[in-house]
Amino acid sequence: MYSSSSVNVSIVMPSYNAVEVISSTIRSVLNQSYLGWELIVVDDCSNDGTTDVVDSFVKLDSRISLVKLERNFGGPAGPRNVGVALANYNLVAFLDADDIWHPRKLEIQVKLFREGNFDLVCSTVSDFYLESGIQYEDLVHTGAKQISYFSERFRNQIPTSSVIVRTTLSRRFPFNEARSYRAVEDYDSWLRMLESGAKCIKVKASLVMYRKIQGQISGSKWQMAKKVLMVHRNRSAVPSLASYLYTFTHLVGAFYSRVLLKKM
Repeated sequence: MYSSSSVNVSIVMPSYNAVEVISSTIRSVLNQSYLGWELIVVDDCSNDGTTDVVDSFVKLDSRISLVKLERNFGGPAGPRNVGVALANYNLVAFLDADDIWHPRKLEIQVKLFREGNFDLVCSTVSDFYLESGIQYEDLVHTGAKQISYFSERFRNQIPTSSVIVRTTLSRRFPFNEARSYRAVEDYDSWLRMLESGAKCIKVKASLVMYRKIQGQISGSKWQMAKKVLMVHRNRSAVPSLASYLYTFTHLVGAFYSRVLLKKM
């Protein structure tokens, strides 16, 4: 359990050709009410000027650093693992280069780490298309619920850009870098963490704004269904029938939360 002393967070942000959106994402980190953080941007060989934008922020704030990879991983799993390996603090947060944090995100989640014996703290996320339409919740009453391994099997409830996790746990269960796991590497990692006994709690308020972009891989429902089925079938000692059941409930839950509610 964390004491009331200062708790610092290493924020890992993978980037690839995000020149049009990454400035807003980094500013959402700079606007955090909680100041004890470092931001590690791991660029996956962008060729659109993304690194120039990040460099301008590196010069602005010493807490921000940029890592330029020598080869392209073809997905965020590899860059995230590189960032986790470089993390200087005991907690690591993940933030995709096109999402935006609520100004009090770190403050609220670090408070939960201080007060409870949790290994992973996440939150609800809400969709947006235009930044001008973003409206943050006032967070007077946030509320939270625990997420178990079995409830996560039925439906992914852990949005990656909302996660803060113990660094040692993230290093123990890295993201699967295989191309076949792209877009489900995070779900697979959370399942392995929870199966090991890690305790997870989810803030019910939306602390992350998720940018909806045409062509996102997670938007291909059929491809996602096959990938989710692969994750469940590769779980140890899981009968094939159960794998199909978990995949079905996962897709139904995803439709309800992402299509109808427009939040997760």
